[in-house]
Amino acid sequence: MALQLGDPAPDFEAETTDGRIRFHDWIGDDWAVLFSHPRDFTPVCTTELGAVARLKSEFDRRGVKVAGISVDPIEEHRAWAGDIEETQGHALNFPLIADPDRTIADLYGMIHPNADETSTVRSVFVVGPDKRIKLSLTYPQSTGRNFDEILRAIDSLQLTARYAVATPADWSQGDDVIILPSIPDAEARERFPGGWRALKPYLRLTSQPKA
Repeated sequence: MALQLGDPAPDFEAETTDGRIRFHDWIGDDWAVLFSHPRDFTPVCTTELGAVARLKSEFDRRGVKVAGISVDPIEEHRAWAGDIEETQGHALNFPLIADPDRTIADLYGMIHPNADETSTVRSVFVVGPDKRIKLSLTYPQSTGRNFDEILRAIDSLQLTARYAVATPADWSQGDDVIILPSIPDAEARERFPGGWRALKPYLRLTSQPKA
């Protein structure tokens, strides 16, 4: 059965370009992003890994660890790293996980036989400090991911985990948020002393709570 939101993220041990890790121990008390790429030495993957390396400080600022994974062996990962730095201008600064026997890919459902029977699709899993899956995305091999959007989604996940709010369409950091419909007005007045704009009884907009 495919992993669903709220499911425990399967634990595993694996070799990476930063040494051997046990996934849950590596996450610790942080958030994590696990993202797969189909193959080493492929063009879209090269640009994606360069993009994540460029954005590493943004993930760090949010307390998020990132790790890439494919079904290639560790030797190919290390050889490919030079190409990534040369063509993208950013050296790898996060672990790439080797999964040549497809154990992890099978655990996370990263192989989609109707797309490719041997390579992983572009899966993304955001895992919370409780080691449960908070978000999952699946892209075909031909479509590169937008990691700025993944950061935006993480901002929403972290905010809504702390406060009784949801984020509207196209929300970004600092925009107004929605008070959850399950919060009655009397309780909302205590939680959100700055008030809100009620477009409808179920649609109450308020300023983003401050951390």
